[in-house]
Amino acid sequence: MSRSQLPLNALRAFEAAARHASFTHAAEELHVTQAAVSHQVKALEERLGVALFVRRPRGLEITSEGEALLPDLRDAFDRMTNALERVGRKANSGTLNVSLVTTFALGWLAPRLHRFQTKHPEIEVRMTTTQRRIDFAREDFDCAIRFTVQPEPELHATKLFSDVLTPLCGRRYRDKLKTLDDLKRVPFIDMTYDPEWAIWLRAVGMGDFKPKRVLTFDSTMIAVEAAMEGAGVAVGPPQLFREDLASGRLFQPFPQIVDSGKAWWFVCPPASVSRPKTKAFEEWLIEELNAPQTRSNRATIAAVGRR
Repeated sequence: MSRSQLPLNALRAFEAAARHASFTHAAEELHVTQAAVSHQVKALEERLGVALFVRRPRGLEITSEGEALLPDLRDAFDRMTNALERVGRKANSGTLNVSLVTTFALGWLAPRLHRFQTKHPEIEVRMTTTQRRIDFAREDFDCAIRFTVQPEPELHATKLFSDVLTPLCGRRYRDKLKTLDDLKRVPFIDMTYDPEWAIWLRAVGMGDFKPKRVLTFDSTMIAVEAAMEGAGVAVGPPQLFREDLASGRLFQPFPQIVDSGKAWWFVCPPASVSRPKTKAFEEWLIEELNAPQTRSNRATIAAVGRR
C-alpha cells in the first residue's frame, strides 16, 4: 500500500475508538459524529478484511487483529505528533540559527551584535561559519548571510550591501607601495576558490599583470590577517576591516576601490520570513545599515571608488 493510499481518517478513528473503547467518546475527541467514526472504522475493517472490534451493548471490545495493529499505529501517531511539535518549537523558539562566512561574522556582525542582543534579549543568536552553501530543507538554520552575485530564486533575499575590493597590507609593505607599479615587487595574497585580485587589477588597467608569488586562503578574513602579519598584500572589502584600518594594524595603500560584482545578502526560506525571530533579525540588519555611521562609511567607499 502506497502512502498516498493510507486511510488516515479511518486509522485516526480506529486509534481513538480503541483508546476509549467507545465510538461516542472517540467522536467527541475527533469533533465528528458517532456515526462518522463508526463508518470510518467499518470501512477500515472492510479494507483489511478483518474485524477490529466486537460491538457489544456496553461498548467495544478490541479483537486480536485490532490489538496487533494498535501498537504500531499508536507509535506512528506519536512520532508525527512529536515531529510537528519539534518543528513548531523551532519556529517559535528563542534561538536563531544563522549560517554565514567567517569574514562577515568577525568583520561586520560581531562588533554590532551586542546591539541586537540589547534590543532583543529574548532571542539567542547561534552563528555557524561555513564556506559552503547550506541546504535549508535539510539543515537546521533559520537564515543565512550569503556572499554571491544573486541568491537562489526560491529564497527570500534582501541585499545588504555590495562587495568592493581594494589592496590591503600590514606595516611591512606599507611604505613599499607608492605607485601601482610597486605591486609588481610584492607577494600577493588571494582567495583559493574564487580569486579576487584579477578583478581589481583589471579595473585599474593592469589586467595583463601576473604576480610572481601568490599565497592563497579560503577565507578573506584569514587572508587579510596574513597581510597584517606581513605575508604579502591582500585584496578585500575595507568596510569589513574598519577597526583594523583605524588602529593602524592594516593599511589601504591605494585609493582605488572597485565593485567585485558580488554582494552580501540576507536570505531565508519563504516559510521563515514571518517568524518573529527571523523578522526581527532582518529588520535589525537593515537598521544597522541605515544608521548614520554606516551610511557615512558606505558613501566614503563609493566616492573613493569613483576616482
